[in-house]
Amino acid sequence: MRTAPGQPAEPFFLDSAPGRRFCLFHPPAGACRGAVLYVHPFAEEMNRSRRMAALQARALAARGYGVLQLDLYGCGDSSGDFGDARWAIWKTDIAAGAAWLQRRLERPLTLWGLRLGALLALDYAREAPEPPQALILWQPVLNGATYLTQFLRLRVAGAMLDEGAKTSTGALRQALQDGETLEIAGYDLAPELAMAIDTLPPADTLAPACRVDWFEALGAPEAALPAGAARIQAEWQQRGVDLQLHALACPPFWITPEITESRAWVDATSAVLGERADAS
Repeated sequence: MRTAPGQPAEPFFLDSAPGRRFCLFHPPAGACRGAVLYVHPFAEEMNRSRRMAALQARALAARGYGVLQLDLYGCGDSSGDFGDARWAIWKTDIAAGAAWLQRRLERPLTLWGLRLGALLALDYAREAPEPPQALILWQPVLNGATYLTQFLRLRVAGAMLDEGAKTSTGALRQALQDGETLEIAGYDLAPELAMAIDTLPPADTLAPACRVDWFEALGAPEAALPAGAARIQAEWQQRGVDLQLHALACPPFWITPEITESRAWVDATSAVLGERADAS
């Protein structure tokens, strides 16, 4: 997949205590139509999604949006190890990235989050002194506790391959509550981060006070929305959220064994932002 050529991305480090965060800024082509801050997913999903995130960032920049990709603390090329990561630090990183974009572009902010990054963006938006103008949610995690259970199952599955080794998600949760850092799929999960994810309010209680474009992958064009997504859609709309849900029949690129590209995601997201800018 190719995107329209534009100005080269600008790599730099942004101060955001503790340490610095690696950033990649995609300047807007022509007159700036808005600012977009990308909030990446968790652990290996971040690496699997790098290609798609870059393609989308370039496509939006070609349409006149300034896009900032920021590696959260303990992730990618930013300061710290994954075992040092904390939910509160990640929200501080979002605030730092939003402030940098505001200084650079002086345009309304759109937060674009993928998977757990979408839930992080929602959690940030409900407390931010200056909430974003809009949210783009790519396949958002709907419940932190459920997501943590799924991540712990990677450790359980690995233990089953060791003869005689036994464990369970309940036992791993207890170990975290006892203060133990767990190695899971190559990542050190600190108890502080795990407990923060485990106790997050579910997405249906995080109805944002801004426009939301939610993109959900389906296995087939005629497939129904997952029950959780349909429930939250109804709940948010009852609360008056300006929500548009976009169903896409395409592979889940954040978990595929090979790096996967999906034009459907890029084209649909670019079209939505373009329509929004034209209507304003």
